[in-house]
Amino acid sequence: LGFDGLAAVFRRARFTTAVEAAIRVMVFNRLCDPESKLGVLRWLQTVSLPGVDVDKLSHQHLLRSMDALMDHQGAVDDCVAQLLRPLIDEDLSVVFYDLTTIRAEGLSQQDGDVRHFGMSKEGVIARQFMLGVVQTADGMPIFHEVFDGNTAEAPTLQPTLKKVLTRYPHIRRLVVVADRGLLSLDNIEALTKLQVAGDRPLEFILAVPGRRYAEFVEVLQPFAQKAAHATDEIVTEAQWQGHRLVVAHNPVRAAEQTQERLARIHALQQRADQLAGKLDAQDEGKTQRGRKLSDSGAKARFFHEVSDAHLARIIQVDLKSDLFTYAIDEAALARAQLMDGKLMLVTNVQDMAADEVVRRYKALADIERGFKVLKSELEIAP
Repeated sequence: LGFDGLAAVFRRARFTTAVEAAIRVMVFNRLCDPESKLGVLRWLQTVSLPGVDVDKLSHQHLLRSMDALMDHQGAVDDCVAQLLRPLIDEDLSVVFYDLTTIRAEGLSQQDGDVRHFGMSKEGVIARQFMLGVVQTADGMPIFHEVFDGNTAEAPTLQPTLKKVLTRYPHIRRLVVVADRGLLSLDNIEALTKLQVAGDRPLEFILAVPGRRYAEFVEVLQPFAQKAAHATDEIVTEAQWQGHRLVVAHNPVRAAEQTQERLARIHALQQRADQLAGKLDAQDEGKTQRGRKLSDSGAKARFFHEVSDAHLARIIQVDLKSDLFTYAIDEAALARAQLMDGKLMLVTNVQDMAADEVVRRYKALADIERGFKVLKSELEIAP
């Protein structure tokens, strides 16, 4: 594979132990039977590794080799980049960037440590670090970076791509595809200033986060009629902020999202009727089990349930009223239904048809499958 170049890096650094051999052993273990450093030593007694003197490897050797990787990260990265360059299409490289969270055990927080408490991809607060990966359209990872566990996603995009362009200066055209959490106006402005091979602008395909869909109501209104009668996925486009806005509408997914939202609204209306019925019964002097319910208590309880269902814009609870009351905002409901089944992509790529832009974005799912492998088969979380 050419990784003998790594051995040369550590020879120049005058390490007395075979750092490259220790790294090789840990990588093979991670691929075959993930273990701790001590577990690696036990595993070595059960396998044959030609060319590696396993009797000379100790726990300290493994730990020191990790330090050596960090101390000489630049040289190691250059070595790996040299191996990968011939495998990257220099005329048109479509790359995908995404982040995932890697959980870490323990509770402590140390200065200079990447492990921090943040919102994990599983939707809970966890002690973690973040892993960003850039991979090619063929699924080959060409760059990765570790970030603090409480880092916001969007600000990581521009510095990561700058490093990719520095590492692979032979690429003459680069199109980056990134997920919803990485779209921001600041990102778009910064990305348009980046250049590939000195003069060509970096190109991008970025998905619009669902929370920002309300900004696009007027843009999408002309497509509403066409989308309402569609039986198969349709793709259209418009202009937004000087860039192409490509919109894909999936009628099956739209129907599912609409029905699921209406079911949640119906369930909350039944809950509101239940609370109102209890208040009316109390006013009529009827005795019931449990603590007495007040209008303010009913409002607070119902408001929290509406918020948990992510329907606060549609079901509006009047918290200022003396009585328990709420209303359905029909305009907000119509806007939400207009967005159902939509995938919106902002891009500055001019020579790709709209359906090709959508196809390129959907290939981002490959990197998410790669993250699943890292977290499950390779057990990358310590």
